[in-house]
Amino acid sequence: MEDLSLPKIDYAAVAPMLILFGVACVGVLFEGVLPKAARRVTQLVLALLGLVAALSVIVWQSDTRVLTAGGAVAIDGPTLFLQGAIIVLGIMALLLIGDRAMEHGGAFVAQAAITVGSEADRKQAVKEQGATEVYPLTVFAIAGMLLFVAANDLLTMFVALEVFSLPLYLLCALARRRRLLSQEAALKYFLLGAYASAFFLFGVALVYGFAGGVEFGTIHDSVTESTQSTVLLYAGLAMIAIGLLFKAAAAPFHVWTPDVYQGAPTPITGLMAACTKVAAFGGLLRVLYVGFDGVAWDYTPILGVVAVLTMLIGAVLAVTQTDIKRLLAYSSIANAGYLLVGVLALSKDGLSSTMFYLVAYGFTVIAAFGVVTLVRDADGEATHLSRWAGLGRRSPLYAGIFTFILLAFAGIPLTSGFIAKFAVFGAALDSGEAWLVVFGVVTSMLLAFPYLRVVVMMWLSEPGESTPTVSIPGGLTAAALVIGVVATLVLGVAPAPLLDLTTSAADFVR
Repeated sequence: MEDLSLPKIDYAAVAPMLILFGVACVGVLFEGVLPKAARRVTQLVLALLGLVAALSVIVWQSDTRVLTAGGAVAIDGPTLFLQGAIIVLGIMALLLIGDRAMEHGGAFVAQAAITVGSEADRKQAVKEQGATEVYPLTVFAIAGMLLFVAANDLLTMFVALEVFSLPLYLLCALARRRRLLSQEAALKYFLLGAYASAFFLFGVALVYGFAGGVEFGTIHDSVTESTQSTVLLYAGLAMIAIGLLFKAAAAPFHVWTPDVYQGAPTPITGLMAACTKVAAFGGLLRVLYVGFDGVAWDYTPILGVVAVLTMLIGAVLAVTQTDIKRLLAYSSIANAGYLLVGVLALSKDGLSSTMFYLVAYGFTVIAAFGVVTLVRDADGEATHLSRWAGLGRRSPLYAGIFTFILLAFAGIPLTSGFIAKFAVFGAALDSGEAWLVVFGVVTSMLLAFPYLRVVVMMWLSEPGESTPTVSIPGGLTAAALVIGVVATLVLGVAPAPLLDLTTSAADFVR
């Protein structure tokens, strides 16, 4: 008789996800029962405590290697490392969110604006402190990302994909002053994301038809042992890859990225640029390294072309941008290409270098968007590049911070960007993928131009009447900036501890 008993769950192993889902649900309840004046501080503290508690559990169970929930969830080295990275970067993004209430151009009105900002900022900040639904939505998204990188079968991965995508669609629409641009960005993201999810689910159905199951272990065994036609396998893998590459902002599935990055509230843009990229590549790594490693010889050339196209599109189109958020969006696309170079090394070094790159890039990109939230005038954020001319003379401290961040993006030595690129390119060379490294180096040189153009504009141009000032950051924004800049510097000067950690964590369980 068929066993209908429920699968056993190791609750200690999945505790970080349960904590965050619980905190998000409590946050939703608080929205309904707490008075408006008490919501902001309560929701922020609740979210931060939940993230810290989940991170503590991950550190405590760092040696756990187990399949649980009937094999649907894998808690192993890559899972724990990527979950920890998502939470740390999520805390940084939440600090930016906590200092801002929604406003113009996707920025948030600083809580500090009530006391030190312009009269317009004070009125807007007081009016919009009630936009506290952003906190439980953010925690829901982060919790979904934790489940996504731990998913050990395709259906669980699909559910997790929707759990973290739906809150992001809503968060992108919460900018208040430039409401139409924000809502347009959210609608584009939602529609294209729905198509990508449909491709992913159709791919799951085709792979099930080939393997008779959706667990990665079952797929792996079917790939290595089956003698039947592989049409369903390759068609299913292609559709699953479309869904994952969409979230990773890889070409040709990148078209949503510039519009969404520009229209979304800037701290939410930072959350997507860092945490969503970690989750997307975490899922892609597990799919390729655990489920479909038996056909690596077949998909490597195709994904290699995708990587080259991603690097070229990101680097070339970044040169033409006149908006700082769109420039960072195309930079994110190019970095997705560099990450794919590490993924396609298909080795332990490739896995560890990719995880290192995700962390290094995450710290730097959140710090970058943190600076963007501070460069503002009476109308809100000043994101057009012409407005940044002469900023180095008017606000040398923050122009210096942004210069350091741009140099890290460009891969200049003594920054985390250099070590990260060196690691992924080295892993690809060791695996015989020299052609990808050549394109990576060439596009890195090309991508340095728009970064250096911004640096020259800030320091060598005279400030004009339209040059905005840099607002005094609140304590939370300042903390996020300090964390991001220090991490970028430390990982560039002394990367060995994190590289050792990624190497020891680079071991999937089946």
